[in-house]
Amino acid sequence: MRSPHGGRFLYTGQGCEQSSHQGNHVRTGEDTVSLASITIISPEAANGRNVVAYGLTKALSAKAKTAVFRPIACRKHPLTPELVAASSFPDTDPEICRGKCLGHATEDPMQTRADVLNAYDGLMEATHPERVLIVGSDASKLFDPGLFALNAQIAADLRSPVMLAVCTIGREPGQVMKTVAACRRTIEAQGAVLAGVFITGCQPEQKAPLTQAFQEYDLPTWTVSKMDFDTAPSADQARQATSQTFQQEVDVDQVLKAAEAARPKATTPIAFQNDLLAKARADKKTIVLPEGREDRIIKAADYLLARNIVDLIIVGDKDSILARGKELGLNNLDKATFQPMDDEQVLAPMVDRLCQLRAKKGMTPEQARKQLADPSYFGTMLVVLGKADGLVSGSINSTANTVRPALQVIKTKPGASLVSGAFLMCFPDHVAVFADCAINLNPSSEQLADIAIQSAQTARSFGVDPRVGMLSYSTLGSGKGPDVDLVEEATRLAKEKAPDLPIVGPIQFDAAWSPTVAATKAKGDPVAGKVNVFVFPSLSAGNIGYKAVQRTSGALAIGPVLQGLNKPVNDLSRGALVADIINTVALTAVEAQD
Repeated sequence: MRSPHGGRFLYTGQGCEQSSHQGNHVRTGEDTVSLASITIISPEAANGRNVVAYGLTKALSAKAKTAVFRPIACRKHPLTPELVAASSFPDTDPEICRGKCLGHATEDPMQTRADVLNAYDGLMEATHPERVLIVGSDASKLFDPGLFALNAQIAADLRSPVMLAVCTIGREPGQVMKTVAACRRTIEAQGAVLAGVFITGCQPEQKAPLTQAFQEYDLPTWTVSKMDFDTAPSADQARQATSQTFQQEVDVDQVLKAAEAARPKATTPIAFQNDLLAKARADKKTIVLPEGREDRIIKAADYLLARNIVDLIIVGDKDSILARGKELGLNNLDKATFQPMDDEQVLAPMVDRLCQLRAKKGMTPEQARKQLADPSYFGTMLVVLGKADGLVSGSINSTANTVRPALQVIKTKPGASLVSGAFLMCFPDHVAVFADCAINLNPSSEQLADIAIQSAQTARSFGVDPRVGMLSYSTLGSGKGPDVDLVEEATRLAKEKAPDLPIVGPIQFDAAWSPTVAATKAKGDPVAGKVNVFVFPSLSAGNIGYKAVQRTSGALAIGPVLQGLNKPVNDLSRGALVADIINTVALTAVEAQD
């Protein structure tokens, strides 16, 4: 598994320590989508934005249990405690309502996004609100052109519609419109959705021209009078007056209606990874890690155990692994189960079972013991004996060493003709499945059909409603040749085996991916242009395809997921980063739930 951003979505040593106190908080994708939230961001992020934030906090809290979250905010800035005091949870420690401080956020935006989601989990667990008002970063004397975009990215990660606050002071109506347009382009480019616009700092004589200028705008706009927002403790009466004026000028029901209409449905890579960990934690499974002597493995294990995401069996000597963990500064490895390979109480029944499974191959006890000296084989047999629900290996072993034992003793599911490998491709606004990119060299039509059905099931397991494209250099008969004939037959067989599965094929990648291209090349086909499960005709095409897309688009590739086995076994790249291992273990646990 590879990460285009260096694998730092979920793990760095420092980031892990900073957020470890929040490790037991759970946020599933479904929870986030059902929770009504609004994000306020502003290019100025000054007085006018604060008026909107405070006014909305008071208004929303009067209607439902509303919490306040600050993804990026300095702990010394007085706005956060004032907003918390105005919310439905005034006694909440403002510290758990914050994600990251501005300095750390701009140093490492990608890790910030992961840490912010972790902090958000903590607030949800502490308050259980009905609504959340998310208020972006504050005004700063330091110019950072990426900060506004980072606020929008976090809104996309949290699946929260954006309300934009733009100040009119010093701007004519036309300039305000151009500022809104520029901000909207940035917001939408980051995968977020703009729901409405607050125009702040308005003098009475400015309101009519601004209302006229935005009369034809396709989103609701509200003009907010120029008011001073004082965060001093002695200014409580002034803040109440500000709130009253805001609620007189802004119909909060319209704000809620606009936010609901703009509720994002996209899943960012950061959100997908966070949801993956949450889903694994919700129904804990036991995963065996045969490569207990590898530092990356025990670092990933420590992270997972600290957050109670899975139970782990680490193959190897407990004392030596714990000693190495101590050297690395790891504090949670003792929560794992350790399985030495010379434990006769485990080894003896393992030998007997292996001889039974390989009896047709003439397996003897001596041969079985020799085979079980391989940690991958030993770990696989722990799954066979029911001591673990799945296995992750490959950080120091080849794919063959990981897959071969599984094929020999775990074997394929009933009705599965083969094992195939799929990657979950996380794009900025959705997740797709690419297969087979790992196992089968030149699959037959029958095998391609089975790969398509397996891949559709994998998509469902991770919350993706599958629409399958059988890829070729031809779209619905535009080209001829034996390779096209093979995909045509595979499409027919897949439709025959899974008549309710939306499938199109043969189809070129562009016609499968793009609705615009599909309108020309596959006019009228209900699946073309909407494909999210891409079945490649050969291993060469699949492997090249996923790597080309990953490296050129910046998509996050998670996998390969080995499909068709009786129990989940997944392979790591020997160059896997700690974050890759964390994701693969969580993915394996989710597979085991099914």
